[in-house]
Amino acid sequence: MEGHRPKVRLRQAVLVARELEPVAGLLRDALGLGEPFRDPGVAEFGLHNAVFGIGDCFLEVISPTAPGTAAGRYLDRHGDGGYMVIFDVQDLEGARTRAQSMGVRVVWRIDLPDISGTHLHPADMGGAIVSVDRSLPYGSWRWGGPDWTARIGTPAAPGALSGVTIAVAQPAAVASRWAQVLGVEDRAGEREGERSQPLLALDGGEVRFRESAGAGEGLVEIGVQLPEAVRAGRARAELGGVELALSGEG
Repeated sequence: MEGHRPKVRLRQAVLVARELEPVAGLLRDALGLGEPFRDPGVAEFGLHNAVFGIGDCFLEVISPTAPGTAAGRYLDRHGDGGYMVIFDVQDLEGARTRAQSMGVRVVWRIDLPDISGTHLHPADMGGAIVSVDRSLPYGSWRWGGPDWTARIGTPAAPGALSGVTIAVAQPAAVASRWAQVLGVEDRAGEREGERSQPLLALDGGEVRFRESAGAGEGLVEIGVQLPEAVRAGRARAELGGVELALSGEG
């Protein structure tokens, strides 16, 4: 039964930018966010970053600090834009086993006492880097900084991530692949003309897939719930090569 399914949550969405500070500043101002966490661990990948808390979810901007990085190669091909989606899955071993059985390559893996992470190859998953992580205790989030390491922290700003949209050439096939790895239901979303938009229903959020139709593929939209005082009647914003779909807090 669905009520007994292990939880799968959208916890973090990642943007990549040629220059970190301009995009991080625009994001902070547009969404009324606090000061970001700067994770020294991303130096391993030749990056620096800014991680903003929004409720118990996180928005991250990364930027290369060295030549030859995967992020830099992405920027050379696509420019600033969406880069990675990180899920907090209770059944991590199940997700890892399913990915392996499907031939999905792992590009990075770590297991720490309070969190485990697995980055899956975007060429195998389609659309973006997918990371399946597990927080211990569930709801903590080391990647959000010391206040969230091994415990459930206090949100730095109100709100939440409500979903992401992935643009790909074959939405139905990619949606099915993500659903299998995550262990969630692949269902049809609202009608767009004569087409049905694939949708993965998560705990407190969703992932939508749409046809790229010749445009760039990848993480193209992030849904963000905001207090009305911050949203100020806005329904959309665009920054860092990504559309932000803004809504009031549920």
